[in-house]
Amino acid sequence: MAILLMLIPISLVLLGAAVGAFVWAVKRGQFDDLDTPALDILEDNDRPAPPPVKAGDDRRGSADPARED
Repeated sequence: MAILLMLIPISLVLLGAAVGAFVWAVKRGQFDDLDTPALDILEDNDRPAPPPVKAGDDRRGSADPARED
C-alpha cells in the first residue's frame, strides 16, 4: 500500500511531462505537414555527379590559407 503513495505522484509527473512535450511539439509545428515527408522519398532527384578530382588537383583547399604548395 505504501508503494502506491510513491507511484501515483510519479505517474502524474510523467503524465504531465508527456502532455507538456506534446503541447510543445504542437506549438512548434511538428504536426503541421504530415504528408510531404512521406512523399519526399518518392521524388526522383537525378542530379549529375560532380566532376572527378584529378590527381594533383586538390580543390578542397589546405587547412592553412597562407600555405601554398
